[in-house]
Amino acid sequence: MALVVADRVKESTITTGTGAVTLAGAVTNFVTFASVLSDSDTTYYAIVDDTNNDFEVGLGTFTASGTTLSRDTILASSNGGSAVNLSAGTKEVFINYPAGKSVYLDGSGQLVIGGTAVTSTVAELNLLDGVTATTAEINYLDITTLGTSEASKAVTADANGDVALSEELKAKSYNETYASVTSSSNATTVDCEAANSFAHTLTENTTFTFSNPPASGTAYTLSLEIIQDASASGYTVTWPGSVIWPNATAPTLTATANAKDVFVFYTRDGGTAWYGFTSGQAFG
Repeated sequence: MALVVADRVKESTITTGTGAVTLAGAVTNFVTFASVLSDSDTTYYAIVDDTNNDFEVGLGTFTASGTTLSRDTILASSNGGSAVNLSAGTKEVFINYPAGKSVYLDGSGQLVIGGTAVTSTVAELNLLDGVTATTAEINYLDITTLGTSEASKAVTADANGDVALSEELKAKSYNETYASVTSSSNATTVDCEAANSFAHTLTENTTFTFSNPPASGTAYTLSLEIIQDASASGYTVTWPGSVIWPNATAPTLTATANAKDVFVFYTRDGGTAWYGFTSGQAFG
């Protein structure tokens, strides 16, 4: 069963009452319903009774056997929106395109669906290819203020590009973003907005700073790999004062050629306190 609309489909009927109409053949220069519809297809129709000044617009179901059209949903009529009690005589029945069900461009080129203007851009509409959505749901994607949440449950981002979900995220795999950080004037800044996994190659004594941690109440974990060069120069590392280490003892690096020391840091209070752990040491 499919909803079908077609051009120049009009038949006569002598059906009376409020039930399904029996189609009696095409009017001159028009084609029959059977030529464009299959059994059980639905279509928008209109019935016009010029003799009794009656009309009806609705959604009906075509039945090939007996060639009838049911009057399932009445959209408008001369009977106050209810099915018209058809009188004796010849009426015309034709496939219609109701204004309330239409999609069109207005005089300004604005897309209108069912009488409601769609405010999404063409690019936003293209993202919905293959998705069933109402006009209101499409409009929810037209978000000019970052961080705004909408009833459509469209995913939104804040000014930093952080995405917030209202429900649990489930994924078969999860890949963290990796970033390499460097020193400048004995200082190394780890930007929490950039990644969750970082690597730093020692080229000088350096003091670490963790910047842009998530807001308080949001848990965040980062891993940091510190790579020593082949010279085993023994550069020193100074950790942020907000880091809390096991036994209150900060680790020191042992000067080892090509060593890779991995540390893990965790915070949930916006970076006021970080919990630091030594993950291990490997040799290249």
